[in-house]
Amino acid sequence: MTLAGLNFAPMQDDDLEWVAAQDALLYPFPWTAGNFSDSMRSGYGCWTMRDGGERVGYAVLMMVLDEAHILNISVLAGRQRQGLGRRLLDHLGEVARQAGAHQMFLEVRPSNVAALALYARAGFETIGRRKGYYPAAEGREDALVMRSRL
Repeated sequence: MTLAGLNFAPMQDDDLEWVAAQDALLYPFPWTAGNFSDSMRSGYGCWTMRDGGERVGYAVLMMVLDEAHILNISVLAGRQRQGLGRRLLDHLGEVARQAGAHQMFLEVRPSNVAALALYARAGFETIGRRKGYYPAAEGREDALVMRSRL
């Protein structure tokens, strides 16, 4: 599969309903349109990824001094395992480098095996664990803290 038609654009207000609807399809505890809107208003890097004009993914990146923090990164369920997650990660890394970041962080559920594999292939290392970080069906789930040097 070729990924030549991919492009990235800052998230706009007219993306919010779509992004929130996709998040609800992907996650049991999704972000709301308000969460994405608040991220945009706070100046975070909010991105959509398109393939030939069709939205196929989105991400939110927060910069803190010389660090970048991925707050949300998602690819549509029907488009996963096609290299899009890696391309979105690469885009966020480039944005972070241009903003002066030297490292990038994220949190991920230990149960999200596919994401863990993607992050490991992209050079992320587990550096810590946040106990009870995520809501879960049976209470709370830990988060693995991962870092990649840029």
